[in-house]
Amino acid sequence: MGEKRWQGSGWTFLTNHARVLLTIARDPHIRLREVALVCTLTERTVQAIVADLEEAGYLTRTRAEDGRRNRYTVISSSPFRHPAEAGHEIAELLALLADPPPPPEEPSPTADEQP
Repeated sequence: MGEKRWQGSGWTFLTNHARVLLTIARDPHIRLREVALVCTLTERTVQAIVADLEEAGYLTRTRAEDGRRNRYTVISSSPFRHPAEAGHEIAELLALLADPPPPPEEPSPTADEQP
């Protein structure tokens, strides 16, 4: 059996809000157009999600030094919103998923392959 891949339908474990937040956490200077591509959402949807996250205190948006782009800061001490996750901060989610996954480990050489 092969690896299962997302087919574009059905449910996923993360909401679009979580996916957008994680993408911004990985690159605070990312353009919303690029967030949309990574998250397979429309740019308008990403703009609405960023506005939601900003209004709820999960991130801030400032103008970058070049004056042309935005820089986003994720407020990692923000709590999860749902009562089932009460007492947890989004820092835990970011620690788990914000970094790109490491490359697969090389298999150890077998006794036959040892020099």
